[in-house]
Amino acid sequence: MSKQWNVISLGAGVQSSTMALMASRGELLDIQVDFAIFADTQDESKKVYDWLDWLEGQLRFPVYRVTKGKLSEHVLMMRTKKNGAVYSKSDVPFYTLGKDGSEGMIPFRTCTADFKIQPILKELRNRCGIKRGQKVQTVTSLIGISYDEQQRMKDSRDAWVVNRWPLVELKMRRYDCLEWMRRNGYPEPPRSSCVYCPFHRNAEWRRLQTKEPEEFQKAVKFERDLQVAKAKNDEFKSVPFLHNSRKPLDQIDFRSDVERGQGLLDFQDECDGMCGV
Repeated sequence: MSKQWNVISLGAGVQSSTMALMASRGELLDIQVDFAIFADTQDESKKVYDWLDWLEGQLRFPVYRVTKGKLSEHVLMMRTKKNGAVYSKSDVPFYTLGKDGSEGMIPFRTCTADFKIQPILKELRNRCGIKRGQKVQTVTSLIGISYDEQQRMKDSRDAWVVNRWPLVELKMRRYDCLEWMRRNGYPEPPRSSCVYCPFHRNAEWRRLQTKEPEEFQKAVKFERDLQVAKAKNDEFKSVPFLHNSRKPLDQIDFRSDVERGQGLLDFQDECDGMCGV
């Protein structure tokens, strides 16, 4: 009989960190975790990487960090087709403003699939000995989606791995995770996401701006670089922005009523339920 693997997809945010610590303490249902995988876009804030360094020292199972490279560099990289047309391959879900004033949002996004899911699946294949064309399920991927985020749950597309959401099974909401951390004497984890993620709530943009100004400036620079890069893209006719107000980040008052709409997104539209956990 093939070995059955239980693996945590570790985002290093509140929920997945709680799940990992619970597993390490033997408090995560009946699940014995073999290892965790952290897919690194190389664009998280320093606080997330510092937290991950600390978290690894608390766990009784190994954490493997995988990466496809620096996401922001891939997004800004322009490629040329055989006919000479310039295009970009990787994209984040940014907002757009047309020359005629029309507003939109990029209809496709590759960041989660290319820089989170694919690196994790590749590592799982290697470490769990998955054979080409395997149909037998031997891996359970434990994903840190909490009970209040059930709309983000999605089944695996590969027959050899099944997704499981222990926090949903335990009916633990995000605030339950924070309470569990406090009750057991652990510090509060940071929010895990790329510093320039367009799904940030206004509160998160404000927090970055006031509490982590260096990270906020990275997002400001990325937005400017993105606009320069997309202006060279023959297939892209609009101006990209990271906030749904379609204003430059450093010109937005994130406390104002006018800009408050971004808070409605908060990852609910995130495509594969893998980011921000």
